[in-house]
Amino acid sequence: MPARDLYHEHVRSALINAGWKITHDPLRLEWATTNVQIDLGAEQLLVAEKDARKIAVEVKSFLSESELTDLYSALGQFLLYRKALAKKEPERILFLAIREAVFLDLFAHPDNQDLCASEQIRLLVFNPDRQEIVQWIE
Repeated sequence: MPARDLYHEHVRSALINAGWKITHDPLRLEWATTNVQIDLGAEQLLVAEKDARKIAVEVKSFLSESELTDLYSALGQFLLYRKALAKKEPERILFLAIREAVFLDLFAHPDNQDLCASEQIRLLVFNPDRQEIVQWIE
């Protein structure tokens, strides 16, 4: 089993604190001739619609010496996982979970905002100290 991201439990707790039910830890999917594991699967009951919103969350720390290398890795993984989800669980929406500090330092830059918008990268921005979701960017 792949190692969990450093902030895995922080994001898990933040989702639970926000009223989400963790349904998968990890969410396993087939891709080509191998299996991939998205960090978390969750759902939240939408009372007004009497339906559940389902998400998958890939947690990334961005702790290497090169933020650009981390960005390459995270976005490549996100795109592959999104394609796998579209085939196996199309009702589930994929989010990339990043710390608030990473969002402010890297993802708030206009070039990276344009990249996320054009590639439809959904972000879950969290505060690890408070174990809370700060922002959903869809």
